[in-house]
Order: sequence, then C-alpha cells, then structure tokens
Amino acid sequence: MTSRRALRLGGALSALALTLSACATPVAGPGGNYSRPIGSAPVTANPTPYSTALVCLAGYARTSNLTAPRIAVGRIADYTGKTESDGSGRKITQGASLMAMSAFAKAGMPLVERFDTSVSELELKYANNKLISDQPNAAPNMPAEYRRILSGQVPGSDFYVAGGLTELNFNIRSSGFDVGGGDPDPQDLKGNLRGRLFIMNIGLDLRLINTRTLEVVDVISYQKQVIGREVGVGLFDFLGGNVFDISAGTGALEPMQLAVRSLVERAVIEMSANLYGMPGPQACLSSDPLGGSTVGITGAYVPAYNNLGTNNAQTREEPNRWNVHRDSDVRGRY
Repeated sequence: MTSRRALRLGGALSALALTLSACATPVAGPGGNYSRPIGSAPVTANPTPYSTALVCLAGYARTSNLTAPRIAVGRIADYTGKTESDGSGRKITQGASLMAMSAFAKAGMPLVERFDTSVSELELKYANNKLISDQPNAAPNMPAEYRRILSGQVPGSDFYVAGGLTELNFNIRSSGFDVGGGDPDPQDLKGNLRGRLFIMNIGLDLRLINTRTLEVVDVISYQKQVIGREVGVGLFDFLGGNVFDISAGTGALEPMQLAVRSLVERAVIEMSANLYGMPGPQACLSSDPLGGSTVGITGAYVPAYNNLGTNNAQTREEPNRWNVHRDSDVRGRY
C-alpha cells in the first residue's frame, strides 16, 4: 500500500513538473520567444484625486480668457536619502520633476523646457557652425541652406519650480492581530487568523521662483500618509492519516510613487490657482468642461492638425483606444 501511494505521488509530481516545463522551455517557439508574456491590461490614464481639479483650472483660465505665465520646472530631487537594502536603488521615485511637468500641463500652463536641454544645445551648436539644415539638400557633396540663429527665438520662463522630497518615514504607526483556535485533540482541526496594518508618510517641499528677479513667490510643504495591510488565514488537520496544512492570505500597499504624484499635483494646484487668481474649487462649477480640448487628466499638447473632433485630450483617456485586442478599428488591420 505504501509503495502504491508513493508511486501515485511520484506520478502526480511528474505531471506537475511537465506542466510547469510547458510554461517556459529552452527552445524558442515559432514566434521566436521562449514564452508568451502574461497579462493583457490596457494602458490607462494615471490620475490622482487632484487631476480633475487641475483640468478644472485649465477650464477656468479658458472661460475667463486668462493669459497663463510660462513655467519651467527645475530639479525636484529626492532628499530622503533612503535606499533599498539590496542596493537596487532609491525607495522614492526620482521623477518628481516629470510629474510636476505633467501637472502644470493638466492645469493649462504653457511650459518651456529647462530640465533637459541637451538636444537643443547640441543643435544650437551645430547651427552656430552652419552644420544643420531644416531643408537638407538631397544631392551629396552640395551645401544646403543652414538653420539661422535669430535673436530672441527662445521664449523665456516667467516662473520656475524647484524643491524636493524631504521626508520618508516608515511605520509611523502599526497594529495587528494573530488568533488561533481548535480542538485540544492533536488529531483534530485547528486554524488561525492574522492581520496587520501599517502606516508611513512622505513629505514634499516646493517653491515657485520669479525667473527675472529670483524672488521666491510661493512656498508649499505637504505630506501624505500611505497605508498597507496584510490578512491571512491558515488551517491544519489530520485526515485519514494524512497531514493537511493550508494557508492563504492577501496584502496591499497604497502605491508609494502614486502618493508622490498626489503630493506634486496638490502643490501645483495651489500654485496655479494663485497664478490664475482663481477664487477656489467653487469656480469649477461655473467653468465649462473641456470636451474635445487639448487638456485632460493625461496632460496637454499642442495640436499639429485641426482634428480635435476625433483626437483630443479626452480620447487619450480611453483605455481601449489603439489596443489591437480592444479597438475594433485597429483589430485585424495588419
């Protein structure tokens, strides 16, 4: 009986090994890949609870015919000094400056690039040496019309933003429980239930600076708490002389980097509302929604063609758009 049971167990383990081996093999398939990636979630917008208010600011400025100042975003650095214990990198995103650019775009503020000017500076150097052309000559070994450098061709900024992530405090509060129970008989069913809750926070300090005078005209400091939880359950029993130990659980942590985006967007809302002279959130009730416009919760853009009826900031928010598995206009075309 024992040998038969061992044979059945060996057969089950062999079948499981074959099943797992079918998921990934050392031989590339017909498509040239060892395995097919899992997951089919579409690309979606990445809003925070403050993104809609940013779009509202843009609507207020448009309906009020306000001229927005030009904004440049400087360095919003990570000053927390916290790194992963395995040396894989920083705990906090290094992209807060990019988040600020997206936030100002959602608010309808015109942006000028000051964060990465490497390409523009290189092309300016080429133009200064008469090496670059906007209409290259197709004939080899023949000079072409070179790009002219004009005085005042680069628009300046009115204000720029700088600052940093200044706090990252782990486990500022935690709580939990672990409860077990069962029959005193060692052979009978026993179980346990456990849970844990923990809280951390992230801090941000930003300032808005007048580019011409270097006067600091706005300073904002915010913090946001991030919550995480874990819940688990376990059962242990002897059935027919066999041991059964079953455990299950779930855990969730509020996205830490999305919390940084929320901090940045809240700060940008307050700065932009001040620059627009907006009385407060109540002004959103009187401003027209930006349907079919170039500003939305994904950002803003300058249209290259007059096609806002079918391509606009609102169509960019649609999760199924352009997805070959979800968009019937694209599916089966190629």
